[in-house]
Amino acid sequence: MSEADVRDVAVGADWLIYRGAGEPHDELQRKLPPPPRWREFNGEPLVDPELGAESSTARRLGELARAAAYQASAPEVEMVNAALYLRRPLLVTGKPGTGKSTLAHSVARELNLGPVLYWPITSRSDRNEGLYAYDAIARLQDASLRRQPESDGAQDDPDDPDLDVGDYIKLGPLGTALLPYKWPRVLLIDELDKSDIDLPNDLLTLFEAGEYEIRELSRIAQKKPTAEVLIHDGTDRVTIEGGKVKCHEFPLVIITSNEERDFPPPFMRRCLHLEIKPPDSGRLADIVRAHLGEEAANQSTELIQTFLRRQQTGDLATDQLLNAIFLTRHKAWPENRKALEDAVLQYLSKSGA
Repeated sequence: MSEADVRDVAVGADWLIYRGAGEPHDELQRKLPPPPRWREFNGEPLVDPELGAESSTARRLGELARAAAYQASAPEVEMVNAALYLRRPLLVTGKPGTGKSTLAHSVARELNLGPVLYWPITSRSDRNEGLYAYDAIARLQDASLRRQPESDGAQDDPDDPDLDVGDYIKLGPLGTALLPYKWPRVLLIDELDKSDIDLPNDLLTLFEAGEYEIRELSRIAQKKPTAEVLIHDGTDRVTIEGGKVKCHEFPLVIITSNEERDFPPPFMRRCLHLEIKPPDSGRLADIVRAHLGEEAANQSTELIQTFLRRQQTGDLATDQLLNAIFLTRHKAWPENRKALEDAVLQYLSKSGA
């Protein structure tokens, strides 16, 4: 059975919620079963499902365009659905340019789950960066400005009731994803292999518990049991009770890695693992067709084969092929075709020959 046949069988399976077909639908609300008992969370109160929906920017429009044209393979479709059913993070590995990040946007678009919450990882990223930020300096400065000149010897009071602590807290992408939404948000943790060695282990408790504490709010919970804080995407605010956040539905967490390092076994045990392999000629033609049309796919057979030959000796990304075909379609390709191939289809690492 060919890969295309396997994909057709998978897309037709009744258990699938995400089908990778590119057309938005509401089957998640109809078909998603209750979680396994060990993955039940049921945080309350539920937040507005439209919270964060206004983060439509030029970048968001570009993400939607790429998501609409994404060509999901059968293994990708099946592993995304397994992650949805089991409420487990999905670790997606593969070479750069194979569509790991775009998969998250494809799922969010097809299942109508709103904008993807995006957490790009660097060597300085830590758990707190993902959860929330508290601007203590700004709050102290505002407390100082509120002090009356005639109050001799008065000290700045950071717990001044007129200085709502919630005004100085903004949730991060992970902190927002763990809010008690009725349906899961999609969280993309991009390139976790760039992180400090401790971050994967630091995420384990969060993935298991599905909750976290905002210490600045829990410390004053008896005096102020609720607070309004800013979410990560957009200008909306959400009410936090008692300084604690617990998810209602575990988010669909998609973690990407370029396989530059190994992750500890406890982390791997709590994740499902999907390896995205470089596309073959048939899937490349499908990708070209989705982005540039049928005619472009039919006229690009030779360039696709050139791309595959060069890929055998070094890393290339699929969008480099799309760039090259775009140039040929717009008559921008000079007579010295080899020179432009070398310029556009440059290897992503110096190891390419």
